[in-house]
Amino acid sequence: MSDTTKLTEIVTGLGTLGADHPLDTLPVMPGELRNVSDDVWAEVTATWNDPAHRGLLDAAFENGQFFLSATEALRGRRPRIVEWTGPQRSPGDEVAPVDLRVDHVYLISCKYLSKITMNASPAHLFERLLTGGHGRRSEDWYRRIAPVEYQALWDHSLRWINDHSDATIHEAAPLSRDPEALSKGERKQVSVLLRDGGKKWPVDLQVPYQRLCGAVATSSAQAWRDSLAAASSGAAEAMLWRLLRIGSAPYFVLGAAGAGASLRFRVASPWDWRQSFQFKRLEIGPVDAGQPTVSWLAVVVDKRGADRSIRGHVEIRWSHGRFSGPPEAKVYLDTPFTDVAGYWPLV
Repeated sequence: MSDTTKLTEIVTGLGTLGADHPLDTLPVMPGELRNVSDDVWAEVTATWNDPAHRGLLDAAFENGQFFLSATEALRGRRPRIVEWTGPQRSPGDEVAPVDLRVDHVYLISCKYLSKITMNASPAHLFERLLTGGHGRRSEDWYRRIAPVEYQALWDHSLRWINDHSDATIHEAAPLSRDPEALSKGERKQVSVLLRDGGKKWPVDLQVPYQRLCGAVATSSAQAWRDSLAAASSGAAEAMLWRLLRIGSAPYFVLGAAGAGASLRFRVASPWDWRQSFQFKRLEIGPVDAGQPTVSWLAVVVDKRGADRSIRGHVEIRWSHGRFSGPPEAKVYLDTPFTDVAGYWPLV
């Protein structure tokens, strides 16, 4: 968990307590704030003294104060307990990304400068439809879903490393033609070498990499559609709720979208959602992009009978660099929060 994530989540919690601005008070942790260790508190107070983080500090504190006064939230009643969930995974099949729990009842998700709604294993998303708890990234999705293109990319990469690299990562023995046989150290060095001093792939490897991207995107989209088709009736609607992090209980999103814009929303439960919207369809397809990408588009009908679209995409990428970790699936919400069905402005 990054320092900025800890800062925004914990300072949002401080704001709900109605205290003075953190920079105007001694950095003493209030007794109402729970699950924050002394070490984490020291890290946060050090971070909020960094001028580079002043904007996020102010935004987080103001969001917490707004939540304290909001009619649909605390209505000016100071909390008795503010619990920080911290970096640990939820022990259950939790859909809502809860970062703070206030008085055992109010659930808050902090979303500062990010359009990512979740980070899952590709198999958990495309095959298990995000059900059954968190998926572990224990396999190389690229290799399983596009084996021919994956092996071709590694063969080209291996030749490029042998021809261009001055590194001695394989003095004892040549690198294996099977990338799964690489040691942890070899994977790390291969990942650095294939960046060739920048973010792009070396010129000689860009064509085989784009072939892999196309194959992974196409096969992933098809696997997702097949899984939905094989599931029970209503699977596509439930899939949309999971993509939007709509869970069994309503919760709140507090955050910032950049350029000084605040995010303050009440998120529907499925029961709430169906009172206002009717699901029509979920469209899924591959995208021609710089990395394997799958788009998703949901169409719903609101109370006025008008169609509303919600767009997003999934980027599938190696978790620790090229050939250096199982791929992960990052789900992005491209539609602004203000236009998402089931996200209502907090008042």
